[in-house]
Amino acid sequence: MISDMGVMGIPKQGPVVAIDGPAGTGKSSVTKRLAASLGFVHIDTGALYRAVALIAMEQNSGKLDSEKAEIVARKAHLEFKRMEEKNPANRILANGRDITDFIRTPEISMAASRVSAFPGVRSALLGLQRRLGCAGRAILEGRDIGTVIFPDADVKFFLVASVDERAKRRLAELEGAGADAPSFEEVRKQMIERDHGDSTRAVAPLKKADDAVELDTTTMTLDEVVRSMENLIRQRLSL
Repeated sequence: MISDMGVMGIPKQGPVVAIDGPAGTGKSSVTKRLAASLGFVHIDTGALYRAVALIAMEQNSGKLDSEKAEIVARKAHLEFKRMEEKNPANRILANGRDITDFIRTPEISMAASRVSAFPGVRSALLGLQRRLGCAGRAILEGRDIGTVIFPDADVKFFLVASVDERAKRRLAELEGAGADAPSFEEVRKQMIERDHGDSTRAVAPLKKADDAVELDTTTMTLDEVVRSMENLIRQRLSL
C-alpha cells in the first residue's frame, strides 16, 4: 500500500480521483462538472499528450517523430490555468502560449493517440502528471490513470459507451466548435481506430483497473452521470 506517500515518493496532500475510458464516453465533461462541484482540481492528462503532438508537428513540418516528440515532452513547460475572462474551464498553456483551441481537431486527436504510444513521451509526462495529482483534491482523467499514473487513487472510475453514441457526441462537439467536421461514418471510423491503438499499444494500454467502478454512459444524461459519480465520491471520501 503506497497511498500515504503517493507515487514516486511524492507525498499525497489530499484525495485523488481517477477517471479512465475511451474517447467520447464523457470523461472531460464529467470531470469538469465534478471538479467544480467538489472543489477539486481538474487535470486533463489527454490534453498534455495533445499538446505534445501539436508542438512536435509544428516543429517538424506536420510530421510526427518519436525522438522529437520526446524532446518536446521533456522541455516544454505545460500547465493548466483558469482564465475566467475566456472560459471558466481549464486552459492548457505550452511555454506560456494558450493552445487550448488548437488541440481538439480530429488530426491532433489521432496524433495524440500515436504520441501516447511513444515510451519516451509517456516517461517524460509521467512525473508531471503525478506531481500535479499529488497536490491533492485532484481529479485526473485519461486512459491509464487508475492503472499506471495513480494505481493508489482513492476512487477510480472507468467510463464506457457504444461506439455509435461516442461518435455522435464527438461529431456534435466538432460542429458546436464551428469546426469543419467530417461525416459521422468518418468520425466513427476514427473512433474505432483510436480505440484499437489505445488498447493494444505496448506501453500503458487502455484497460479497466481491477478496483475501478465501470459506468456505461450510453443512455445516461450528463447530469445523471455526474450525480452518480459524485454520490459515490462523497461516500468513499466522507465529503
